[in-house]
Amino acid sequence: MPAAGTGGTSPGGPGAAGRVDVTVLSSGHHVADARLHRHCAALLRAGLRVEVLARGEVHDAPEGTVFRPLPGPTVTPGVLPALAVRGVRALSLPLLARGRVVLTLDPDLVPAARLRRALACGAGRRLVVDVHEDYAALLDDRPWATGAAGRLARWWARAATALSREADLTVVADDHVPPRTAARRLVVRNLPDWALLPAPPAEAPPPGPPRALYVGDVRASRGLFTMLRALERAPGWRLDVVGPVSAADEEELRRWTARSPAASRVCLHGRRPPRESWRLAERAWVGLSLLGDTPAFGRAVPSKVYDYLACGLPVLTTPLPRAAEVVTRAGCGRVVGSAEQAARLLERWGGGGAGRAEYRALRAAAVGWARRQRGPWTPYDELAAAVLSLLDRGGPAR
Repeated sequence: MPAAGTGGTSPGGPGAAGRVDVTVLSSGHHVADARLHRHCAALLRAGLRVEVLARGEVHDAPEGTVFRPLPGPTVTPGVLPALAVRGVRALSLPLLARGRVVLTLDPDLVPAARLRRALACGAGRRLVVDVHEDYAALLDDRPWATGAAGRLARWWARAATALSREADLTVVADDHVPPRTAARRLVVRNLPDWALLPAPPAEAPPPGPPRALYVGDVRASRGLFTMLRALERAPGWRLDVVGPVSAADEEELRRWTARSPAASRVCLHGRRPPRESWRLAERAWVGLSLLGDTPAFGRAVPSKVYDYLACGLPVLTTPLPRAAEVVTRAGCGRVVGSAEQAARLLERWGGGGAGRAEYRALRAAAVGWARRQRGPWTPYDELAAAVLSLLDRGGPAR
């Protein structure tokens, strides 16, 4: 295990003599993950000492936490062997946690985390399971989740979800996310953490050529190639894409980059921690959420929709019911059904006359939304308060 690092000075820094209140543990998420950062920011605001065990580098870790990097994913030929390797590895990770509360972010960690709590009976160890997605539905968006591998992954997702019901606290990202019942269930929606975002901008668009922004996982089902086709048809625009590109889509993206004249207008920034990602909103005109209609996306509101609005950006979204409702009700964007529709709107907004006036009105509405919604309390602070109550029940730290 590599040596611990710290993203900044905090009560959880190396000088705290190893005392840790909360271990945030992930077997699959990179330490730059946005929800991981939002959890840690709230826990730190509550005065807790936090360590993070995840993949990645110390410069991507939440500032103020102790970061203990895990090795990167093992390259194993075949989907089933890779799942087996990850499953075996997940059995040991909770045993590395030093916190009195362990907060897990991945379903494969739940069985061993439950065992850790049972073995520490009487030592005040608590377990928080963050079931932030409908894992079984999400597998429909993964090309590898077919055949025996798909059946195994779905069984594991259902088993982990069932085991999460008996955690000291079961956290879900929305009302519809399973488990629908638990010993103590808390809904923590993927709303903005204002401390990780820039202040709302001026109502006038930034100078220079108009730019669109996408932040999140970069894959076909999340609208990667829809965005690129739209950009090809909107020659006055630039596009910033922040996030890791899915391995399944890397080759097609390379082919597009080699042949498309629009490639020079696309900047792929790769994975970035949230504060760095959202600084790009300061030069953006619009946020893109052109996700496909999959079972997981159809019932959810992508967190990026709220983050775009929180940055004062109008949003272009595909007609996913809940995302479309948010954008339409706020009057801060448009719903589009294709790359061609998105391109026509972008070109209209980037021009002059009525199109530019329409864009200015949408931007003013988005900036107004951000200013009205901005406040000191977030759903993640409610999570932090719940964790504090678990620590009180668990007795004093040793």
